[in-house]
Amino acid sequence: MSCADPFDLDALDARYSTILCDLWGVVHDGFHLFPGSAERLARWSEEGRKVILITNAPRTAATVRRQLDRLGLPRDAYHGISTGGQAGIDALARLGRPAGFIGTRADRLDLAAVGLHFVAEDFTDLACTGLDDERDAVAEYVGQLEALAAADVLFHCLNPDRIVIHGGRAELCAGALADEYEALGGRVCWYGKPWPAIYDHALGLAGNPPRDCVLAIGDGLQTDVLGAARQGIDCLFVSGGIHAGEPFPADFAYQHGLGAWRPVGTIDGIG
Repeated sequence: MSCADPFDLDALDARYSTILCDLWGVVHDGFHLFPGSAERLARWSEEGRKVILITNAPRTAATVRRQLDRLGLPRDAYHGISTGGQAGIDALARLGRPAGFIGTRADRLDLAAVGLHFVAEDFTDLACTGLDDERDAVAEYVGQLEALAAADVLFHCLNPDRIVIHGGRAELCAGALADEYEALGGRVCWYGKPWPAIYDHALGLAGNPPRDCVLAIGDGLQTDVLGAARQGIDCLFVSGGIHAGEPFPADFAYQHGLGAWRPVGTIDGIG
């Protein structure tokens, strides 16, 4: 099947016993569930498939679960949550010393609640969950990032997404700052999709099924799609998310050295 061919979610191949479904841009927009998304996840669960929500959110699974509760996603519609942030949280906890921080006040409180400690100066590592509450453009961080790179601070990017659509509005994420930091010569440790650890964790939650029985669903080319391809997992590309209806790039596999790999299909959304 060409990824341009219609893909019928109502006739999903029975061999896909595990679904790794992205959240932001696929299930919700930060404010509301997309129409039909909860019902689709619930149907897959009722069919006996393991539904694992896999997100680059820089938070714990428990925090993401509470957000989904507020949005109205029933807990019986999925079997587990794997977050990119959790791996970064664990790594920072192992440091045994305080770190610097870039992100919102709410994110800082969230990480402090799980035992992380932050200081304003004299740190060797920095946790970044995204942009802060005052600055909304990468250019506003350049001076700070230059100073951090000069001091050889290791930048822990707890959300490798570059952008999300929040209630219909594009918002930059931690990955955009991490890209700038690397461009300035700084060192970055990335967590989440497309890196392997989050997939290993997600598949562990599903009982470690064979990878040819797994289907990943996501709207991010550089995160969801690239991660699935590198992990040898079939993927559905959701074009109605951050790429706003653009077709799947014909040269995607060539750009990333993936041979003849292509997603098994393109869909507007899962509803």
